Amino acid sequence: MPHPSDRDGASAGSPPPITPAAADAPRFVLVAGESSGDLLGADLIAGLRRIHPKAQFAGVGGPRMAAAGMDVWYPAEQLAVMGLAEVLRHLPRLLSLRRELYKRTLSHSPDVFIGIDAPDFNLGLARRLKRSGIRTAHYVSPSVWAWREGRAAKLGRSADRVLCLFPMEPAIFLRHGVDARFVGHPLAREFPIEPDQHAARASLGIAIEVPVLALLPGSRLGEIERLGRDFLDTAMLLKLQFPDLQIVAPMATPACARAFRQLMDSRPALTNAGIHLLDGNARVAMIAADAVLLASGTAALEAMLAKRPMVVAYRLARLTYWLVKALGLMRTEVYSLPNILAGHTIVPELMQDDCKPSALAAALAPALRRRALEADTLAEFVRLHRSLLGDPAHDAAHAVVDLLNRR
Repeated sequence: MPHPSDRDGASAGSPPPITPAAADAPRFVLVAGESSGDLLGADLIAGLRRIHPKAQFAGVGGPRMAAAGMDVWYPAEQLAVMGLAEVLRHLPRLLSLRRELYKRTLSHSPDVFIGIDAPDFNLGLARRLKRSGIRTAHYVSPSVWAWREGRAAKLGRSADRVLCLFPMEPAIFLRHGVDARFVGHPLAREFPIEPDQHAARASLGIAIEVPVLALLPGSRLGEIERLGRDFLDTAMLLKLQFPDLQIVAPMATPACARAFRQLMDSRPALTNAGIHLLDGNARVAMIAADAVLLASGTAALEAMLAKRPMVVAYRLARLTYWLVKALGLMRTEVYSLPNILAGHTIVPELMQDDCKPSALAAALAPALRRRALEADTLAEFVRLHRSLLGDPAHDAAHAVVDLLNRR
């Protein structure tokens, strides 16, 4: 999303005075976008409440944050917009929402404002709040290692502290004078170092002796539209090579399931291919699989933590891709988190025009024949898994409380 100017509703004159809450009942405003932010926000609220049982929470979030006790002013899905071209259509609404949030947050007088992910929305809001005297934190660093490292310095103008999920990020921010803390990645604690493939298959009713392919075409309808056909055509090609291949496709939402089912129905041959749609259950599906075809994103990190062979695919909207390339926004030649964390290519990536069924099938076939990770790749996956471990709910909460106690 473009970075709108601070002039999106700033009022003239001095900001209203901030009245902090009582020391034993601090007030926090949190703004989270999408389900991943909702989960992080809920865990952070739980961690903060353990330190300050009387703390008050309000802002933008989803059902998990609401269940954790936050007063939800606006639902998180209002921020769930992806891609430069897609954001342009929603920009007026997003700017209006940000203006409303700025005014409402000032009126609420929180002790700390915490933006959770959604950097293009949250950082502009945090910058204005910081100028108004409110302490600010940003949870989940923007991908400064991929998108122009210079953004790290700009982030310091918005956030008094950055809470990082990846261990290499604080050093990047330190080079730009920004206070950043590694708090661990929550997913690293949710996967065992040695996942149980037999148990995963038993839970899905799949025999251990058959090859299994997991398809994860994305968690957004736009991703299903751009990748779904290619994923299904790849599955058909692999089914010809491996007649007993079982194919599972966990769907992130009912809407994604409907869209993917429509694509399947347009291919009569898939009726006999035995593709089984799952309602969620992505992690179990990945652990059960011998190979995973997935859309680039958090799913690639999950597949790494599941210790499964994978091929990462992605295709942006053509206008978005053109803008990214024309403006030189990317500073890395790799896209997926396993490769970025490793610092070299350990999983295949097929992007944009390279993302086609014949190439995807060729990249997946060796894993389906081998039915196991190569030893050096497994060792790298385990090393990276251990490097991400921490206690995010505890560490993030204490990093925020430390900020709260600063004078």
